[in-house]
Amino acid sequence: MFVPGSFTVALLMTVLSAVFWGSWANTYKGTKGYRFELFYWDYAVGVMIICFGLALTMGSVGSTGEGFVANLRAADSSNVLYALIAGFIFNIANLLLVAGIDIAGLAIAFPISIGIAVVEGVILSYALQPKGNALYLGAGVGLAIAAILFDALAYNSLGGAGRKVSRKGIAVNVVSGLLMGAFAPFVTKAMTAGHPLTAYGVASLFSVGAFLCCFFVNIYFMRHPLVGEPVDFSGYWSARGRDHAMGVAGGVVWGLGSSFNFVAASFVGVAISYAIGQSSPMIAALWGVLAWKEFAGAKAKAWAYLALMFVFYLAAVTVIAMAYSA
Repeated sequence: MFVPGSFTVALLMTVLSAVFWGSWANTYKGTKGYRFELFYWDYAVGVMIICFGLALTMGSVGSTGEGFVANLRAADSSNVLYALIAGFIFNIANLLLVAGIDIAGLAIAFPISIGIAVVEGVILSYALQPKGNALYLGAGVGLAIAAILFDALAYNSLGGAGRKVSRKGIAVNVVSGLLMGAFAPFVTKAMTAGHPLTAYGVASLFSVGAFLCCFFVNIYFMRHPLVGEPVDFSGYWSARGRDHAMGVAGGVVWGLGSSFNFVAASFVGVAISYAIGQSSPMIAALWGVLAWKEFAGAKAKAWAYLALMFVFYLAAVTVIAMAYSA
């Protein structure tokens, strides 16, 4: 199977994972009148397609390590369960994130949710797999917290541009972030305990857990939505083919990010890989500001806070990357 041969390759994969994780939501923004609860079924399928596709190709060729199928057969059953649970937790968090995007927009939803997730995920993952310099990781987490605070200030400042600031949007994204950070320790366990799963095995089982979760949590949100009226599957079958394709594409983009991040984690450790990958709010905010004009008409104060958010996120990623060699 393919594994990074150097820190440079692993770092590149974590950076690419951030780009993919920060970009997938554009596919939802590009749909027309397609409720996120319905979009999400296509998205979950797309995640499975790419994760299993990479596992059966990159994860099954070469002489390095166990191939995907052999590893699934040999891995401890507890690790299989850890990967499934990680996907289940992630799915709840991501459903809330998509609802948060509906309420607050890309430039706000991603920094709050993922900012909280990176703090929680790094701390819990490092406790299970203490790989990297704790001082640098701690400093990076502190910078990420500062970025979250600046983003919250930017959001509040939007009220001055004639927009209503929604506390519901903040609350939904905070809960999403807490759950998003909780899945990383399960990935760490699946990749380190007993006979561990390879990164490709974790990604594939993770996608299965996320898909199975839809039958419980997504159906609940269809009946009790956070935004709008309840929906049923008739809306799914009557949706445009383009909207279905966008949903699957969104899942493929996110699944690429996850697979790359887990593969890089096998080299640098989950805490570092997860932390760098979760710099995705910078990418999402760029899309929100430049492509979707979410800060159009905002006052100078809002732009200043948003700029500080970028600066502190970049500093956080830089310091966390330094933790590997420090």
